[in-house]
Amino acid sequence: MTPEATRRRAIGQILLLAAGFLVLVAISTASVLLVNKASEDSGRVVHTVEVENQINALLLDIRRAESAARGYLLTSGPEFLRDHEAAVATIPANVDKLAQLTSDNPRQVENIRKLRPTVELRLDQFAREMNFVRQAEPDSAVALVREAVAANSSNAIREIAATMRSEEDRLFALRTGNAHRSQQLSAWVTIAGSGLVIALAGISIFLVRRSASARDDAEALLRDNNLNLETTIDERTADLREANEEIQRFAYIVSHDLRSPLVNIMGFTSELEELRGDIFQRIASLARAQSSAPPAPDNATDSAEPVLEGADKQLSQDFTEALGFIKSSIAKMDRLITAILNLTREGRREFQPVQIDTRELIEAIVSTMAHQAAEAEATIHIEPLPDIVSDRLAMEQIFSNLIDNALKYLKPGVPGEIHVRGRTKLGFAIFEVSDNGRGIDPRDHQRIFDLFRRAGSQDKPGQGIGLAHVRALVRRLGGTMSVSSELNHGSTFTTTLPIRWAATNRNRES
Repeated sequence: MTPEATRRRAIGQILLLAAGFLVLVAISTASVLLVNKASEDSGRVVHTVEVENQINALLLDIRRAESAARGYLLTSGPEFLRDHEAAVATIPANVDKLAQLTSDNPRQVENIRKLRPTVELRLDQFAREMNFVRQAEPDSAVALVREAVAANSSNAIREIAATMRSEEDRLFALRTGNAHRSQQLSAWVTIAGSGLVIALAGISIFLVRRSASARDDAEALLRDNNLNLETTIDERTADLREANEEIQRFAYIVSHDLRSPLVNIMGFTSELEELRGDIFQRIASLARAQSSAPPAPDNATDSAEPVLEGADKQLSQDFTEALGFIKSSIAKMDRLITAILNLTREGRREFQPVQIDTRELIEAIVSTMAHQAAEAEATIHIEPLPDIVSDRLAMEQIFSNLIDNALKYLKPGVPGEIHVRGRTKLGFAIFEVSDNGRGIDPRDHQRIFDLFRRAGSQDKPGQGIGLAHVRALVRRLGGTMSVSSELNHGSTFTTTLPIRWAATNRNRES
């Protein structure tokens, strides 16, 4: 599968998960809202029923009070009096509760406003009837009853109650419809959400099956490729080893052949230096002859510096200076050729893995550099270090170069602090050599690892080979190397090496 197809598939899976999450959130939110709405509608329906029950309770207490009053008027039985008084006592409370229940409806508030005086009038009539009976004036009580019937006060209460019941019936029908619609909508949302979830689950199953099929195909292809992978690796390793050997032979031959003309140049330069005295001695003699100057003393030797003046003196100085440049360039060329030969010899050496006490190895290196550290007024701190299995000589060369560079490029006048520390992670040992020296410009972090390339001011001896050689050794040992540094803030060289290095493949590739 191509990277583009993999990316599209990953995006599709993310979008599918996001869609599923959004559907679940939407269903949950809609369900909560609809459940709350249905609960609210159901509460309103219950409220309407409660109002109607309260209206019926009020009418029932008024009927009880009327019936008990008539029974007491006809029989003077005390049970009728108790029943009447109990009914009359509950009527005001029922009116107050009915007013409280209907306080949110302006129409019912108006009906309650009409109901209260009517009920109070009927309660007053009840009280007067009972007083006449208690005073043994039954005729007056009967007359009062007839007056109440003529005033139609009980019917007025029933008419107002009927009006209130009609309003509650209207609200009951409206609220019942709303509750029914909310329940239907909630059911539809649940069904639709369940359908979407099922659809997303089906799509997910399809994608999973397709991914599993693609994975199986990829695994089959990988198995097929692995059948020939070992052979391909061996062939390419052989090609690489042959190419490396050819490069090393070429470097050795070139370096060796460069020495022949270099030796000739050095020989002729020495002859020129010896001829210099004779040449300028003759020039001095000719100059004295032309100027009638006294000849050179008889005791003057051939090696004595001839006495020259003017242009001849300047010519002698230029000649000497040119010879000095030639000799210094020859010496530098000789050092570079020697370094290349050493690199080619090192490249042909097979590494031998041994168990290394890293701290003991670093301490031995530091002891050989004690005089150099004392001159630089530097202190080298060796912190806990992990032991590894690797090539001892390569490890000595790596850390010798790093510590030597740290001592070489300290800031003048500042006591040097060099730390060597290490740790392990995922089968690798990570070593750090840090200092408080002059640092390296971030633009030169890669340059310093190139062969014959150096960074910063060139006030220290060197050919620009050390770090290139160190990185080559680290790579042959299966590791990596990096630097972290800023100008005037010191440097930290980090070397990562396998804790247990297997030499077979690396030596074959070398």
